[in-house]
Amino acid sequence: MQELVTERSVAPSEQRWPFRVTIAMPAFNERHGIAAVIRAVQAEVPEAEVLVIDDASSDDTAAVAEASGARVVRHPYNKGNGAAIKTAIRSALGDVLLIIDADGQHNPADITKLLEYMDRYDMAVTVRSHASHASRTRGIGNWLIARFASYLAGMEFLDLTSGFRAMRLSAIREFVHLLPNRYSWPTTSLLCFAKAGYSIKFVPIEARRRAGGKSGQKLFQNGFKFLTIILRIVMLFSPLRVFVPVSLLMLALSVLAYIASVVVSGVWLKIPNATAALFVGAIVVFMFGLLAEQIVALGLGGRREQ
Repeated sequence: MQELVTERSVAPSEQRWPFRVTIAMPAFNERHGIAAVIRAVQAEVPEAEVLVIDDASSDDTAAVAEASGARVVRHPYNKGNGAAIKTAIRSALGDVLLIIDADGQHNPADITKLLEYMDRYDMAVTVRSHASHASRTRGIGNWLIARFASYLAGMEFLDLTSGFRAMRLSAIREFVHLLPNRYSWPTTSLLCFAKAGYSIKFVPIEARRRAGGKSGQKLFQNGFKFLTIILRIVMLFSPLRVFVPVSLLMLALSVLAYIASVVVSGVWLKIPNATAALFVGAIVVFMFGLLAEQIVALGLGGRREQ
């Protein structure tokens, strides 16, 4: 049964922003706390559409959300947090989409800190303090991944994994097909915006720690997954950032192989097989990078003209 969607009328005196706002929260078995979050969001931004994506909860999360005044879109089965975000992107009625957790981890009072930048930025991302991370090890891991992503993307990321953010719907809809269905949608969307040249603002906040101070994500497993996502997105938008360092590394190894051969044999004119192979490989990798860069440029140009 298809849901009939109508926009809530807003008095001119209520409208604080030069754009319409949808505040979305993906939810899975959040009946005990979601009503309080919805009320806090409505009190903070009464003119916004509140959209709850119920990811096939086994409790009455959807009913509680609807009774609290939110518009609810239900998944027929559990698809994952990223899939819920994609549903929110496709279903939102506003011009700006703001994502907030349904479990109360994010403070609704920080919503306006993000929205105040959305008249001139395409994305505003909260930057959590070090104290808000579940553990010191996790905080260090996130920092290292952010530094690596900053290098590959060519801009500094102050917080790569924060999901509390606002985005222009017209921009994020360009990349909805690239977002994963499970976790890591914040990393993927941030890299997509950065490499596509959209304007991003990082906004410091004091985030609340999860109950018990624990996170459901494993540091090393998800660290490898984040690195894979970073490389995949960079390859889609700026492959030379990957190919050039690999090519230079192979070139350096070829020189080291030649020097080692000279030291061992004392013969200057003999070129070792390892040197020749690494040198040719470096050239091939660099040329592949140039070709990939041109293909990406043509693809982005074609999409912009549509």
